[in-house]
Amino acid sequence: MIESLHEECGLFGIRNHDRAAECTFLGLYALQHRGQEGAGIVTSDGETMYEHKGMGLVSQVFGEDSLRKLSGTMAIGHNRYSTTGMSSLANVAPLVVDCRVGKLALAHNGNLINARELRHEMEAEGSIFNTTTDSEVILHLIARSRAETLEDMIVDAVRQLRGAFSLLLMTEEKLIAVRDPQSLRPLCLGKSGNSFVFASESCALDINGAEYVRDLEPGELVIIDDRGMRSRAAFEHTDLAKCIFEFIYFSRPDSIVFGENVDKIRRKLGVVLARHHPVDADIVIAVPDSSNTSSLGFAQESNLPFEIGLIRNHYVGRTFIEPSQELREDTVRLKFNTVDGVLKGKRVVVVDDSIVRGSTMRKLVVMLRKAGVKEVHLRIASPPVKFPCFYGIDMPSRGELIAASTPVGEIREFLGVDSLEYLTIEDLSSAVDTPGDFCYACFSGEYPVPLQTEPDKSVLEVRRVGIS
Repeated sequence: MIESLHEECGLFGIRNHDRAAECTFLGLYALQHRGQEGAGIVTSDGETMYEHKGMGLVSQVFGEDSLRKLSGTMAIGHNRYSTTGMSSLANVAPLVVDCRVGKLALAHNGNLINARELRHEMEAEGSIFNTTTDSEVILHLIARSRAETLEDMIVDAVRQLRGAFSLLLMTEEKLIAVRDPQSLRPLCLGKSGNSFVFASESCALDINGAEYVRDLEPGELVIIDDRGMRSRAAFEHTDLAKCIFEFIYFSRPDSIVFGENVDKIRRKLGVVLARHHPVDADIVIAVPDSSNTSSLGFAQESNLPFEIGLIRNHYVGRTFIEPSQELREDTVRLKFNTVDGVLKGKRVVVVDDSIVRGSTMRKLVVMLRKAGVKEVHLRIASPPVKFPCFYGIDMPSRGELIAASTPVGEIREFLGVDSLEYLTIEDLSSAVDTPGDFCYACFSGEYPVPLQTEPDKSVLEVRRVGIS
């Protein structure tokens, strides 16, 4: 993926570890691909909470001094990419509030489609908000609940939410995880000695030497305290709608997500793509990095050599240094360079995971032509993206999605490639063990959680007027 589908957020939590802050730092570092705008960690020593957060990458936000000040054997951490609320320090999680049950910290991966309605109702009753994130809406719902215990307060709150949410919450003494009933966003449980660990992906467990135990069940609430671990159902059973884009693009290939190995699924996608859309070509190359594994599957099934034809600059990301206007308009030259000796005179199959607007791929094809490529055959390891996502992916509007209104033949001409083929939704679903448990809304327009209106990430930035 080289265009504007942006990552979601990364969650990490741990209890019963003498170096909780350091483990959380490592977990967030492993989950950096899920959010690069800001990061935060909150710890507890059983009596007091400590917090540190900032804008930028994990390595920019945390240093030796800041980690040393995060005392305690319990922590939660968050990498942010904004899906609701502007990119600002105030919106960086975990958020911490003081309510009738004491201090409460929260980190959230996902997006609530009824956040605006809930917030307006609470503001009308006098609630005051400090951020423009839907995560703060959840904290208000918990604090306002009249249930007697914290666990019941959380259940009362999350049952009012619509959309996608994997949550980590922490008091001075408890670590709590909750997953939405459709399981739209991933969240897994791990164990390392006497330590319990939660993470968005299993790669964050691996870096800490923790063992993957299982995914949280749909609608499950897990509590870890001095009595150990216990679980309860926060929701009644409902149809699952796990995000298929976790396998296509978002998750690291070395992760276990939704109980399946990401690398295995991506290789299957490449194999299916090669079977249904073979090419008479010389080599297969990937658009690094998310399509590397599907490219290998395509090459192996096609009996074609897989070559490194594009080199990606891994130090180009979301920084706070503004380049020149010319470079902003042509970021493909910042991100990629061609390996001319590999490409010159070759008929090349280029495998990518998806196409969003098409403008960046078009520039990449121009670069390949300049490198002397004889033919460019583009193969996409997903169906055409025709509809925006409202469950935690920052995606362009439907009018900006090239496949929403443009036939494949015209897309091929616009990109300047010799051939272009996608997977179908049926092809995509064949790669997973339980195809009926996934959300394909960005391809089909069939949203598992019905929308009243189409929300956008700035929906909570709008100030109310007419109040005197």
